[in-house]
Amino acid sequence: MQPTAPLTCLVVDDNEMNRLLLEHLIELTPQLELRASFANGVDCLNFFTQGGQVDVLFLDIEMPQLTGLELVRILPEPPPDIVLVTSHRDYAVDAFDLHVTDYVVKPVELPRFLQAVQRVVQRRQAAPVQPRPSLAAAAAESEFIFVKVNKKLLQVRLDDILYVEALSDYCVLVLDKQKLIVYSSLRRLEERLPVPRFVRVHRSYIINMRRIESVEDHMVRFAQVEVPVGKSYQEAFQRQLREF
Repeated sequence: MQPTAPLTCLVVDDNEMNRLLLEHLIELTPQLELRASFANGVDCLNFFTQGGQVDVLFLDIEMPQLTGLELVRILPEPPPDIVLVTSHRDYAVDAFDLHVTDYVVKPVELPRFLQAVQRVVQRRQAAPVQPRPSLAAAAAESEFIFVKVNKKLLQVRLDDILYVEALSDYCVLVLDKQKLIVYSSLRRLEERLPVPRFVRVHRSYIINMRRIESVEDHMVRFAQVEVPVGKSYQEAFQRQLREF
């Protein structure tokens, strides 16, 4: 009989001592393998939106910028098994409405931690986890993405995006009525946007095929704005136009 592979996990807590304690408890648990540890929910969300995957998420609730409950609501589907670890009992009802696997009150002791791990194991044995869909597929199903703007996560409808332009280490999302400067590389945004709906037409541009008004002389027009089609992208773009 082959030994069971350990469950991969993340720790997210803005308190360093709490993070170190959870990391130590994971080290004491042969069923678990720590992949990463984060001090805030934003970094954890970036881990998942950039393609990261784990089996279990040990998550604090009260954190700046993005609370644990807010993070659970916007994780890509299907999420990992979530064990909330908090100093407060008041969030229990909200937590289980979100179908978390367990709710552990601090200070966390090893017997209670192991009980939470066992609940994760039993849940996964009862209902095997389906493969996580690609980020582009998840975006296509949800019809929106979350992007980081001025230290906040904003929900943006895919249909509202005309095109995306690279700007140094940032990107500009050009929408119908506004422009958003997003803390992300163009490559990372490209991985999150569904194809063939969104297509790279230039090293600095991704366009929304549904919002094209006209194409002429290797330029794509959106309302009063034109986006160039790079020479190396022209053949693939023409093929996308025929097949879209």
